Amino acid sequence: PELPFLLQFVLKHKEFAHLREVKMFPNALNPHKEESRALVKAMIDQVMALHEDLKWFHIGCDEVYYLGEGEESKQWLQQQDNTPEKLCLSHIKAVASCVASSYPTVTPIVWDDMLRGISEETLAESGVPQLVQPMIWDYAADLDVEGKVHLVEKYRRCGFSKVWFASAFKGATGVNQSLTLIGHHLKNHLQWLKVASNSPADVLEGIVLTGWQRYDHFSVLCELLPVAIPSLAVCLQALKNGGYSEKIKENVEKLLGMSNLETETFMSTSLGTFPGSNILTLVTQVSFYLKSSVDELLERNRYVTGWFSPYHRKRRIIHPIIMHHFQPDAVSLLSKWNAVVQDLQAAMEQVFHKCTVEEWMEENVHPSLQKLQEVVDDLDKA
Repeated sequence: PELPFLLQFVLKHKEFAHLREVKMFPNALNPHKEESRALVKAMIDQVMALHEDLKWFHIGCDEVYYLGEGEESKQWLQQQDNTPEKLCLSHIKAVASCVASSYPTVTPIVWDDMLRGISEETLAESGVPQLVQPMIWDYAADLDVEGKVHLVEKYRRCGFSKVWFASAFKGATGVNQSLTLIGHHLKNHLQWLKVASNSPADVLEGIVLTGWQRYDHFSVLCELLPVAIPSLAVCLQALKNGGYSEKIKENVEKLLGMSNLETETFMSTSLGTFPGSNILTLVTQVSFYLKSSVDELLERNRYVTGWFSPYHRKRRIIHPIIMHHFQPDAVSLLSKWNAVVQDLQAAMEQVFHKCTVEEWMEENVHPSLQKLQEVVDDLDKA
């Protein structure tokens, strides 16, 4: 489990707002308050209660923007030798110590981005390397292998016993991405394999394949899990086999019950037999064709643009002959999409909470479907 250090989901609430580092922003926690520590402790205890036999616990700590900008932090930073780096390290130390004292058999993990720029000397002196394992994250298809190997060596010299890598099998390619580009994620994993093979043998504890539901607590949904299962399968097989080949591709296709696994383009209406594959098929149809087919009718059909413009629609004027040219098309397009959307809704409701289905539909389906519905309604009125 990971404790998202972007504590937006907690700090957005009125009753926790007083624990923000900066009053306006629900991103970061004020590390100076006793109550902040109690909150983190309570969250750790709740997660631990659900997972008894844990060996590792990810305490988050990435992208702690605005840390050091609160009033108490500013005062703390005015004292001699205090720096934002030390503030960050002391907070990591406090949270890690909290895990260590209550759960001595559990090793805390932290995201490494707050540590990357800190000098070896400062890291070594902080005592943090003895308490946590850093997780080096990079989700790019062209990640810098040499730079990562140097980073692993740096962490090793500072006293960290082990490091982790973090890749991504979905998310990371666009905040409102609806289909997963397998090629991007496959390349990311192949780069991580290179980093692993160029790193000291005993330093790597493992790799975590992250799969993003959204970029942060307030952003829209990116790819749904069922849509990304083929990507997950490809990435896991690449890691397991130390590379990717035609033979591995065939194996993945067999496991997923898919006939042609595209990695360089988005898959055409991809049928598979794995659980959730119906969602992938329907999401693919919607993503490829819903908006484009509605736009084609409303913006590029000359009968609509010429004889049923917003001006005509508002006044309910239409030439009856013209109407016959496109009303049947509009009606059949609408009933086709309504059927697809109903199927998708039913398939999604089997695996997702109602609010997730509602959000995905409002974001990805409603804008186009409503435009089409309104034209059909306006035709009736006219």
